[in-house]
Amino acid sequence: MRRHPVPLYTLMVSALAVVLAAALSLTVAAPQAQAATVTVQAESYAAQSGVAWEATADTGGGQNAAFLADGDWMRFDNVDLGAAGRLTVSARTASAAGSGTVELRTAALTGPLLAVIPVSPTGGWQNWSTRTTEVTTHPVGAQTVFAVLRGATPGDFVNINWFSFADAGGAAAGWVPVDQAKWNAQLAEFRAMTPAAVPSGVVRVPEFNATCTYSHSKPDDPIVLPGLPGASHMHSFFGNRSTDAFSTTQSLLAHTPTSCTPAADLSAYWIPTLYEGDKAIEPEGMIVYYGSRLTDPSATVPFPQGFRMIAGSAKTQTPTPAGSPGQFWCAGAGGEIGRSADGNWPRCAPTAHLTHQLVFPDCWDGKNLDSPDHTSHVAFTYDGKCSGAYPVAIPNLSFVTSYPTSGSADGFRLASGMASSIHGDFFNAWDNAALGHRVKDCVNQKAKCNSAGTF
Repeated sequence: MRRHPVPLYTLMVSALAVVLAAALSLTVAAPQAQAATVTVQAESYAAQSGVAWEATADTGGGQNAAFLADGDWMRFDNVDLGAAGRLTVSARTASAAGSGTVELRTAALTGPLLAVIPVSPTGGWQNWSTRTTEVTTHPVGAQTVFAVLRGATPGDFVNINWFSFADAGGAAAGWVPVDQAKWNAQLAEFRAMTPAAVPSGVVRVPEFNATCTYSHSKPDDPIVLPGLPGASHMHSFFGNRSTDAFSTTQSLLAHTPTSCTPAADLSAYWIPTLYEGDKAIEPEGMIVYYGSRLTDPSATVPFPQGFRMIAGSAKTQTPTPAGSPGQFWCAGAGGEIGRSADGNWPRCAPTAHLTHQLVFPDCWDGKNLDSPDHTSHVAFTYDGKCSGAYPVAIPNLSFVTSYPTSGSADGFRLASGMASSIHGDFFNAWDNAALGHRVKDCVNQKAKCNSAGTF
């Protein structure tokens, strides 16, 4: 039995929005990478049969194609499938009942099969899930793509928010080579800087910081899932206030509002959202430390613009009893007074707050701004130096995050799962000169600086 679509007058009011969406339906999400992700909004079809629209419930979701049943179809024109090679095809779907598939075909309704996206119940018509499949052989460049619905039972069985097509571009998927000309120019500017004189009495620790407050939350990840809004677990973002699934180096540099001091740091920082029961507990603050663990910190150079990396892993789901490495802890008077019932979280004194420090790798391969797993282009310092496949010393980044809670026997959970799944993402968008002077003055000279970059 088919659900009743929204009233005709509602669709007429939405018509202008859909026409505009059709004109803007293709969004390239990763211009720096050799890989590119093209996102096609489902409601921006050029033609259809049996399809209506409705508002997507989650913030920023826009419209979705709804009331889709067996035999319904949508046509999308000028979908760029990129170059020959591997293609990752995804769809954001929701289903309250039934199952089936979405056949993506090129050229015609009965044209060559591009991909098949499976559909199964997600628990509601607005409970969204992203389904992905890999394609090894496909037509290249701009194509007409048909989405043909195949339901296993009669009646509506799926809503669709968007499709995405991630093209490896003929290169090793996920590697983002640094622009050597730009990097060499940035290095030359850095090496020409005259270091500031260090006053007497300054603590001789190689360090400066960015002091940040919480900015916003989104189920987005522009490093792991670029161009796929809503495809991630919930993240708490710091720094650049524009950060979302479509963020690139250029977009971050173009949007100056930031929740960090100094204002010259337009970088994006994010971690999985913490929950106490069903309530999100957003951090009261994060200090992002830039330091060095090298025996000779004068070898450290700034991050190249557009550099990105991840520390920790959302896939780590192991218990964290007292004494576990990298665990959450209690900062403040009284410290830890016990553990949660499952033993994985500290309970803090009323005068202390839940805290965590996440440490990032500090040696770089000097070749790639990113890698397929977002960690293979970096490594941790070994024996006080960077060498071998990771010869370039970059600042030792760490997130120190404080939460306005002391916890309880019930403990917490992260959007990514257990406490051990804590991880953090860094997308560099510092002003080159501001970052360079801080590395030159503070890190290279082994002198402790504040967030203003002064002693």
